[in-house]
Amino acid sequence: MPGTYDLEDLVLKLSTPFYLFLICLEIFLTHSVDRDSLSARTAYSFKDTLTNAALMLLNGGIDLLFRAAYIGVLIWFYNFQIFAPIGNPYLYWFSLFLLEDLAFYTLHYVDHHCRLFWAVHVTHHSSEHFNLTTGFRSSVFQPLYRFVYFIPLALIGFNPADIVIMYSITQIYGVIVHTEYVKKLGFLEYIFVTPSHHRVHHASNIEYLDKNMGMCLIIWDKLFGTFQEEIPTVPPRYGLTKPTEHQGITQTIFHEWKEIGKDFEQPVDFVTKLKFLLKAPGWSPDGSRQTSRELQKDLHDHGKKA
Repeated sequence: MPGTYDLEDLVLKLSTPFYLFLICLEIFLTHSVDRDSLSARTAYSFKDTLTNAALMLLNGGIDLLFRAAYIGVLIWFYNFQIFAPIGNPYLYWFSLFLLEDLAFYTLHYVDHHCRLFWAVHVTHHSSEHFNLTTGFRSSVFQPLYRFVYFIPLALIGFNPADIVIMYSITQIYGVIVHTEYVKKLGFLEYIFVTPSHHRVHHASNIEYLDKNMGMCLIIWDKLFGTFQEEIPTVPPRYGLTKPTEHQGITQTIFHEWKEIGKDFEQPVDFVTKLKFLLKAPGWSPDGSRQTSRELQKDLHDHGKKA
């Protein structure tokens, strides 16, 4: 699909200087303006930024190597499309944006609620900093399965090339919401995923776990019960609920797989081992660990008693 590559190349050429400008501006603000707790949370460190860049390159490399395969799958399903393509170009692209954003929400929800996929996605949440480069801290192996969520789009008549382009464009928005320098955005908070919403998503505070899954639109979270507003009295605490012992690139990518391996070594039956893999992160057969929902229920019950 040469047209796809040309358009993606244009998106890359336009977005790269845009990213660089915003990152330089944020670095300037961090080191020259703020001297309070905001600086500590959003501060740039060489090691953290390098890790973000390395994860982005690994993700991009896998995506490039696997691209022919997943575009081929999308084309195959497109050949069996159920509906004729939408004729009006404005309605076509708006519908694609809307449905692809919903597809991403579904992908993101599963990534957070199935440990198998959380083991891939956890890398994106592993930084204790929150700045624009955190948006590049990619889930390295996600390109190997992300396309599955776009198959329904091909089946209902959206061209695979357009699906790929739309994802590349919406990714730009998905990166720039990783900042603490943009506060509440008024009425836009009701429609779009804003930096405030995404700060909640990256926080490891119990109140904020597994909330605000959308890429561009917050409406899906409000419809499906995963929305959480940023609470003024609960500043986001970034990183994982259980920080990794070592911060090397290999540990960052594979630490959750190692934890799954430890669970598999327990003297339990095959069904329980499957549950370790497919149930939510934090699930355990004896209740020795807790999922995010269990933690939030305990917090809510404790608050009611208090």
